[in-house]
Amino acid sequence: MLKKISSTFIFVLTFCCILTAQERTTFTYFQNDSIKLEMDFYKPAKSGKNLPLLIYVHGGGFASGGRDAGDPICKYLAAQGYAAASISYTLYMKDKNFSCDGVLLEKIKAIQFAVNQLWQATSYLISKNAELDIDTTKIFIAGSSAGAETILHAAFWDYKTMNIYTANLSPTFKYAGLIAGSGAIMDLNLIKKTNLIPVLMFHGTADKLVPYGTAAHHFCKTNASGWLMLFGSYSVYNHIISLGGSVSLVTYCGGGHEYSGELFDKDQRPVFDFMEQTLSHTHLQKHTIISTDKNKSETQDYNFCK
Repeated sequence: MLKKISSTFIFVLTFCCILTAQERTTFTYFQNDSIKLEMDFYKPAKSGKNLPLLIYVHGGGFASGGRDAGDPICKYLAAQGYAAASISYTLYMKDKNFSCDGVLLEKIKAIQFAVNQLWQATSYLISKNAELDIDTTKIFIAGSSAGAETILHAAFWDYKTMNIYTANLSPTFKYAGLIAGSGAIMDLNLIKKTNLIPVLMFHGTADKLVPYGTAAHHFCKTNASGWLMLFGSYSVYNHIISLGGSVSLVTYCGGGHEYSGELFDKDQRPVFDFMEQTLSHTHLQKHTIISTDKNKSETQDYNFCK
């Protein structure tokens, strides 16, 4: 009985120490006459200099959600000795239609606002690198759903062309890597040998909102006003493989959009491992296939799921 109590006490004590071995601070990273944007910044309570950093962008269809969605992955990474930040951004599609009968240009504008504000957050953190103990060559970005679409475009859009605020990032700046949950990009040609960075993606093959492969957003009909072609995780994975890049994909066979936060909310270790491997210059080309016992008829287009 004594041994059992002692073991339980040690477990609780250790768990509490993990939860408290980090600090969270809220900063305003961008403000103008119309908006004020904040981030929650997490770091180990006892940390050294030059910490790797992950910036998290929440999902919600550019209409809902908040930076508290990044709490699980940010806390986890801070407990591992990393810095992390979860940002707010303009929810441009709030009270607007982001589906098939929406307005295409509004969809693109929503992504552009989010991307630009991620760039602003990045610039802010770079400017505070000495104060926050950040290594500016080790900045990763991560996001779920709309957040994943944001980070993919932030990494591969041309900064000079798509920037809508005062220029603030160096023309030579590159993120160290990205982690995208159920994300997609509008054009595979945006990803080139010259702008490749290491990528980790995870996605369900039966996602009805953001395609796992190549399809219209929400699988809209071609005559829909909100029709937007998207290249999902599997298409991005194959494209990066063809370019010889470093890329990993976790596929949830039969899984839907509910898997968009799987590696941020429930099983964060693969994210940490990917960051560690990237920082050690490990070149990855890996496809992990996971059965979900979901609707198997949804997986017939992918032989690896049968």
